[in-house]
Amino acid sequence: MLNIDSSLTTKKLLPAVQNVFELSAKKISLLEKRWRSGSGAPVFTVKGKYTARGWTEWTQGFQFGSAILQFDATGDKAFLEQGRNATVEQMASHISHVGVHDHGFNNVSTYGNLLRLMLEGRTPANEWERNFYELALKLSGAIQAARWTQISPELGYVYSFNGPHSLFSDTIRSMRALALGHQFGHSLMGERDQPISLLRRLLQHCEATARFNVYFGAGRDAYDVSGRVVHESVFNLNDGSYRCPSTQQGYSPFSTWTRGQAWVLCGYPEQLEFLQHRSDKEFNEFGGKAKVIQRFEQVATAVADFWLTQTPTDGIPYWDTGAPGLSHLKDHLNKPADPYNSYEPVDSSAAAIAAQGLIRLGNYLRSKGDKKTGNRYYQAGLTIAQHLFTEPYLSKDARHEGLLLHSVYHRPNGWDYVPPGAKVPCGESSMWGDYHARELALMLLRDATHQPYYTFFKV
Repeated sequence: MLNIDSSLTTKKLLPAVQNVFELSAKKISLLEKRWRSGSGAPVFTVKGKYTARGWTEWTQGFQFGSAILQFDATGDKAFLEQGRNATVEQMASHISHVGVHDHGFNNVSTYGNLLRLMLEGRTPANEWERNFYELALKLSGAIQAARWTQISPELGYVYSFNGPHSLFSDTIRSMRALALGHQFGHSLMGERDQPISLLRRLLQHCEATARFNVYFGAGRDAYDVSGRVVHESVFNLNDGSYRCPSTQQGYSPFSTWTRGQAWVLCGYPEQLEFLQHRSDKEFNEFGGKAKVIQRFEQVATAVADFWLTQTPTDGIPYWDTGAPGLSHLKDHLNKPADPYNSYEPVDSSAAAIAAQGLIRLGNYLRSKGDKKTGNRYYQAGLTIAQHLFTEPYLSKDARHEGLLLHSVYHRPNGWDYVPPGAKVPCGESSMWGDYHARELALMLLRDATHQPYYTFFKV
């Protein structure tokens, strides 16, 4: 169970956050000097060097987005130019990619961040450049929404790269692309020029994820624990019926792959931030805005509570709550995670994603007047950040290209590097882990220095 430090503030964490960005600048430059665009997208490190791993190219937006976040945090224009030039030169194929569920990862992290900075006045206003970013995001949201399985008149989902039968929990964070497209007044055009609402598809996808991928302790099956998340739900496309839980990267459909849970924990709170700024009339066909908000709150709080009780005391999880080797780690939930143990790896990237979600959820609830519950989640997020932004998780080795150590990619497939003398993967980084560590640090930096609140959208 996470041991929450209620005394932490963003100002207290400011020296650690500033250290993150000092190290981050070196890591970005180190990779930039060595990496060649023809090598594909860097995914995770092996012996401290980033490598590509073909599955889908879902990490390139994190690579270029990291440089943009570095500028955001430090004002160093060299990183802005690096991220902007790479986005313009190499990200077009990601806008038009019809084969993935990753548009929120790739395109909001690049085009989205560049547009946000312009709208915030952090970069010069340029009408053509702004139109370029908006067009990219409109198309990204619509193309992502077109990857659609309708399972009933009121329910459907953006399907994963596994095919139309597959709903991934990860995809909740790609709903940012649909949200931005809707915010810009865009729709997906269907047969006979029928406009398809991006907001409708966003809400239907979120409800499908809530209904089938998140558990609420209501006796749905023998492993129905409130707040547990399954990586994948499988459907029968002949009649749209739900068939079973599944997983691609977790241990079991009946345990929780912690990075999948982290995506949900981050995704719903940031959508709550977005939805609360939309007009009430937009929700009339969905039973009203209050009903939609209540459902998102239910999901977010259930998943957050599971995280607080089912992770070690530092809030950094092992890669799956049901991983079999955990039985050898006596009382593992009542002490800090051990990334060097001999049985199961931890996943620091999941912690970085979850910490951001906890902070967002805490801020959201506090803004609504629920300060007690909001403070608990907020302080939990700060506590995780405190542990992540120091050794053994923060990489200080000048030769290592990664920023956040002890991240894992695909434990069942054995893709992660196991160093000599170790029995499980450890000591390596991932592009999504590094990006989300930077995003978490940027949130804390902005709060500590009284800058505008960081969201994927700009009100």
